[in-house]
Amino acid sequence: MVSEFRSGFVCFVGRPNTGKSTLTNALVGSKIAITSSRPQTTRHAIRGIVSRDDAQIVLVDTPGLHRPRTLLGQRLNDLVKDTYSEVDVIGITIPADEKIGPGDRWIVQQIKAVAPRTKLIGIVTKIDKVSRDAVAQQLVATSELLGEDADVVPVSAKSGEQVGVLVDLIVSTLEPGPAFYPDGELTDEPEETLMAELIREAALEGLGDELPHSLAVVIEEIVPREGRTEKQGELLDVHAILYVERPSQKGIVIGKGGARLREVGTAARTQIERILGTRIYFDLHVKVAKDWQRDPKQLGRLGF
Repeated sequence: MVSEFRSGFVCFVGRPNTGKSTLTNALVGSKIAITSSRPQTTRHAIRGIVSRDDAQIVLVDTPGLHRPRTLLGQRLNDLVKDTYSEVDVIGITIPADEKIGPGDRWIVQQIKAVAPRTKLIGIVTKIDKVSRDAVAQQLVATSELLGEDADVVPVSAKSGEQVGVLVDLIVSTLEPGPAFYPDGELTDEPEETLMAELIREAALEGLGDELPHSLAVVIEEIVPREGRTEKQGELLDVHAILYVERPSQKGIVIGKGGARLREVGTAARTQIERILGTRIYFDLHVKVAKDWQRDPKQLGRLGF
């Protein structure tokens, strides 16, 4: 007997840097969410699509929920809370290598207040970093945090351990329903957003703590290069601006003699060409938008 096809929307929620984006990428099997060791890397609700013969999971990758200090922070939190009430399952990510703290408890309280009827799953992430005993202790602690009704599963998105078990668990909690997207589609995110996020990820790598919140990327235009022969293949000219809040940050992003900015372009281009299957030429510029995180007009212009 063939089981009924199931489908639904799922989001992973947790403190910043608990492995949500890495987990999304592991389930989808392709890089669609940016990952960085810096908190507050994700800024958009990127959807990844997991298609199986018996089910389709639409993953919504949200920014980490945090106590906001700026208007940008508040808008990111609002984005997350809007997502809570619209999904079928919420996976709470708790890293195996950190004790459960006030931040985790605050997030669970927020979820239960905003979406009391949404199904919760506890996901203990980064299990490749600790011993089996430590994983077992964290599973018990997570179960106590979420309540006895919530299933809890340990995973390592990095090694792939237990990822299949997590997918099976998610599918089992979804209601019967149709596929939302054609088979083979990985994300419904516009190319411009994906490019901007991957440029920002490349720019954040190896930079100081002050920069993650202060950096925004806007794709000005994407233009197919004219006069290319069939043998040469398509080439897209991508014009992008990296916005920072202070002149001192502009120098950090550009680097000595523009070396840092060239590295950013090379790293982002490699990722984007792999996803789109098209060659890219980047024209990157860095501009200062003073204190944009606190300015409603500038936030709107930068897409928040």
